[in-house]
Amino acid sequence: MIWSYEVIELYKECGWSSAAKPDQLLTALANSHTVISAWYAETLVGLGNAISDGALVVYYPHLLVRPAFQRQGIGRRIIQALQSRYAGYHQQILLAVKDAVDFYQHCGFQKARSVEPMWIYDDSDLQI
Repeated sequence: MIWSYEVIELYKECGWSSAAKPDQLLTALANSHTVISAWYAETLVGLGNAISDGALVVYYPHLLVRPAFQRQGIGRRIIQALQSRYAGYHQQILLAVKDAVDFYQHCGFQKARSVEPMWIYDDSDLQI
């Protein structure tokens, strides 16, 4: 991929552990249903992706904006573009780190009342 270096640098700068697994990260993004990117000149400043069954459910696993470009509306525009693509889907799902909960609530997401997030994840490499 032409932009693979920029992707890895974005993930590193944002402190995401998947930057340490570049081949898997690039494969995951290539296999996403949708990837939205934001650029400033030749620099990748933001990225969001979606995984979907194409009909009912969409999951947004990644939304990153370089720290120097945060609080400028880039993340909001990326998530809005993703939500627009999946408008009308029965479920739009994401996991929000605690610092991002308010942001996602302003984008229309709400905390689940009747379900709990569950996962299998070795968070020993979690940097967020």
